[in-house]
Amino acid sequence: MISSQSADPVALTTALLAAESVTPARGPVFDALEAMLVPLGFAVDRFVAGEAPDGPVENLIATRGDGGTHLAFAGHLDVVPPGEGWTSAPFAPEIRGDLLYGRGAVDMKGAIGAFVAACAAPQPGGTLSLLITGDEEGPAVHGTRAIITRMAARGLRPDLCIVGEPTSVARLGDMVKIGRRGSVNIWIDVAGRQGHVAYPHLANNPIPRLVAILAEIEALTLDTGTEWFQPSNIEITDLAVGNPAHNVIPAHAQARLSIRFNDRHRGDALIERIAGIAARHDPAARVSGKVSGEAFVTPPGALSALVSDAIAARLGIRPELSTTGGTSDARFLSALCPVVEFGLVNATMHKLDEAVALADLVALRDVYAEIIARALG
Repeated sequence: MISSQSADPVALTTALLAAESVTPARGPVFDALEAMLVPLGFAVDRFVAGEAPDGPVENLIATRGDGGTHLAFAGHLDVVPPGEGWTSAPFAPEIRGDLLYGRGAVDMKGAIGAFVAACAAPQPGGTLSLLITGDEEGPAVHGTRAIITRMAARGLRPDLCIVGEPTSVARLGDMVKIGRRGSVNIWIDVAGRQGHVAYPHLANNPIPRLVAILAEIEALTLDTGTEWFQPSNIEITDLAVGNPAHNVIPAHAQARLSIRFNDRHRGDALIERIAGIAARHDPAARVSGKVSGEAFVTPPGALSALVSDAIAARLGIRPELSTTGGTSDARFLSALCPVVEFGLVNATMHKLDEAVALADLVALRDVYAEIIARALG
């Protein structure tokens, strides 16, 4: 039975915020979401994927309708640790003035609450699904990727996907993400031979070779950007020797890089490029890398127009289409269908006293309802 609370995004978001769900999320927060969806006619499939150290992770696939256009909404119930210093308890949601406070208010329990509230309206046709993971803020190994695998086994494949990440900047609706840069972390380990600094001929200092490697990397210009992406950038994020003695030449020196790259590159190719630079300075240098996600873009077209038109209809503004920011689970979902991201104002995400404007929750519900009506009508 659909109640007035089913359409109230503030009440739904509050219920989700009250369930502590530091990544990886399991149990109570999924109980809360399932309790919202079943009365709205959704068939709910909850499952756990993976084992330690990256799991177990709980995920949820909820579907309503059969056939026609399939619109999916994707999101995550896990949140980053709240940290110390909150004005009120981070998992005891509290309304103060016109804001609702709690960890996950904007990233991204608020968007999930708004979308569920939008689903309280009659569905015009087609198929509607929610793809919700408990591991987006963590390793993201057994989250959305496991959902995609389970959907394939069930023969489910969306035609369009909205990810509810907090994409808005100054006001709700001012930005929609149509792509994201890729991300790769790379580790460089240069070995030497330990010895006394007074007898350098009996040792082999790895630090100068690592410094030379990093200098060449720092001088690289990967590209100058593309039509939809800013230039790729390489950042040196760690440099370690671990040498407590002032008179000892160390045996190892290590560095870590983080590269955010656009669609002119692939993660594996960047790892190979860095390995080639390292080998020129030290053929024995060890280089390893982990690709968190490849760059992707959904070129402006039917989906971005649909979302932009819905925002214009409900909020009276036209969003900027952007690929800025960090990674999201859209990087996985983009292999299935066109995907864009649209959600709340991101000013307080991951911060102390994270909060969402009550009016924005209601307005986001209305925009999501407009998207559903336009996509499935």
